[in-house]
Amino acid sequence: MNANEVKDRAYGRWIDILSNLSPQLVPAIQKTGRHVACPVHGGKDGFRVFRNVATTGGSVCNTCGVHSDGFATLMWCNGWDFVTALNAVADYCGMSESCQQSRKQRKCIQTFQSLTPIDQEDNRIRQVLNCVWHESVAITDRSAMSARLYLARRGISISPPETLRFHPALPYFEGKDKIGEFPAMLAMLTGSDGLPVTIHRTYLTADGFKAPIESPRKLMPYPPNREIVGSAIRLCVESTVLAIAEGLETALAVMEATGLSVWCAVNVRLLEAMTFPKQVEQVLIFADQDRPTQQHPNGHGREAAINLLQRLWQSGFRASIHMPEGEIKSGEKSLDWLDVLRTQGKAGFPVISGRCKRHVA
Repeated sequence: MNANEVKDRAYGRWIDILSNLSPQLVPAIQKTGRHVACPVHGGKDGFRVFRNVATTGGSVCNTCGVHSDGFATLMWCNGWDFVTALNAVADYCGMSESCQQSRKQRKCIQTFQSLTPIDQEDNRIRQVLNCVWHESVAITDRSAMSARLYLARRGISISPPETLRFHPALPYFEGKDKIGEFPAMLAMLTGSDGLPVTIHRTYLTADGFKAPIESPRKLMPYPPNREIVGSAIRLCVESTVLAIAEGLETALAVMEATGLSVWCAVNVRLLEAMTFPKQVEQVLIFADQDRPTQQHPNGHGREAAINLLQRLWQSGFRASIHMPEGEIKSGEKSLDWLDVLRTQGKAGFPVISGRCKRHVA
């Protein structure tokens, strides 16, 4: 991808580009040239975008420094490298990177289709999964604003991995009754064999909140010849050191704060049953601190993490548990690592040695 070509295509469009790819910049864009709170370090009035932001995309923070153009602004605000920012802008502008996304998407669909159907019901489920994934787009797509707003509201600023997708109008059912259609963030669950199992859905509103429905987070059905136990949302490719977390946003928070390769278990039952490929040597379990109950007196998250830890040790893995410290807020069921990122930032996370971190190009 030629950077000058992308820059030419983005000229005059930086307000839309920055608003969509980095929604936390919207307050500054709405007050162009005036000082507002910095979207990265906070404060009251240390940040502003340039008056010519539409043509340059530039910005400045009194603490963080000057960002001369839109690429620099996105790299700073989203924690991206230049290649990630370039590809995101090119994709938004409809340039050739979107074609690469389409090829990646088709590869995923073909992987679903490569699983041999065993009966009519299996074939029906497979077709539904293929259809939903085929209708989705990258979260960097201009139509996926509600997903980017949702992640920003949750405190996530890391570049979304390719295993996350966006559907503009996904049907929602309660039983057999269709309640409506909502924007949705999608994540693929992959089995221990590396092949897709099903899709996790997070239903949203257009302005980036959870949809006002009974179950805004749901797993789609999976083919009868596939096993959900042992599957995970692989946010990164496996590495010798792998971190895992229960919830999707919690896993993204761990990924953002530590730089580790991270997988998401989706729920506590699947976390306890996770399996790992032979390339993995060490597993860091970022568990939730749940309130004690009669059934789980030490908290379900802690107990599941301990059970997984013991199984990993018995199988010859190096493994450790990391629990968030602090009091569970009144009215809340748990404290997780996303809470830590939102209240303490990266400083609230354990120090991870450089040799454990995933490579970032």
